[in-house]
Amino acid sequence: MSDLNKLPELTSDYELTKEQIQEFQEKGHIKLNQVASSEEVGVYRSIIGEKVKELNDHNKPIEERDTYGKAFIQVSNIWEKSAEIQRFVFARRFAKIAAELLGVDGVRIYHDQALFKEPGGGITPWHQDQIYWPVDTDNFITMWMPLVPVSEEVGSMNFANGSHKFGYISKLAISDESQKTLSQYIEAKGLEVENYGALEAGDATWHYGWTLHSAPGNPTNTMREVMTVIYYADDAKVIEPDTNARKTDLQKWLPGLAPGDLAASKLNPILYKKSE
Repeated sequence: MSDLNKLPELTSDYELTKEQIQEFQEKGHIKLNQVASSEEVGVYRSIIGEKVKELNDHNKPIEERDTYGKAFIQVSNIWEKSAEIQRFVFARRFAKIAAELLGVDGVRIYHDQALFKEPGGGITPWHQDQIYWPVDTDNFITMWMPLVPVSEEVGSMNFANGSHKFGYISKLAISDESQKTLSQYIEAKGLEVENYGALEAGDATWHYGWTLHSAPGNPTNTMREVMTVIYYADDAKVIEPDTNARKTDLQKWLPGLAPGDLAASKLNPILYKKSE
């Protein structure tokens, strides 16, 4: 185990402009350069990578998996497995950005996800994250940060500009069906699709929980190593789960809570509060 005191603190402020906040709230997504420096990311990359390797539960080659399985190696709430990774995931700098982009005083963590797209990995179909989340706020945001440089070929995610304003569009989970149906929706609505192209390690994209997004496959011979953290407004409450996916999420990420409760289980500490 590393000496925690020697790891980058990630507590300093990242200055956002009013224009950046406005852009995020209008388009539903934004790219911010060097949210963490390459040096900071480099320290955590090896720690996260080793833990992902240890916890990866794929036991079939890519070509034998379904569309979801081909999309990435996925490890959630990796912070629970490592004090070092918790330091990264709980970073005040990241949480403050999340709160400021959302325009709220404080944010809690919903959960994290390491999303490693293997060489030859498939697309991530169009979807909305928030169809999974049984919480009563539109103020959800995901930080998507590559731990390695991502080439133009792989790129960032694709975002449908302004799609968050439509709220709950479809209950379709990530699948071939969601790719087809939501592609048709985007075309019918005339929504512009944006991709930020190549990213450096420590750059980050941010998107609302309702923002339609997808990701290209990985035609390169290097792993696309990405860490994500999902945040939400700290005063949000649990709602009655109306799908099996939301029932599962309630049990997994909001354990012990019932509809009407403050969405604040032991897994959802406040990571930033404006009064700090």
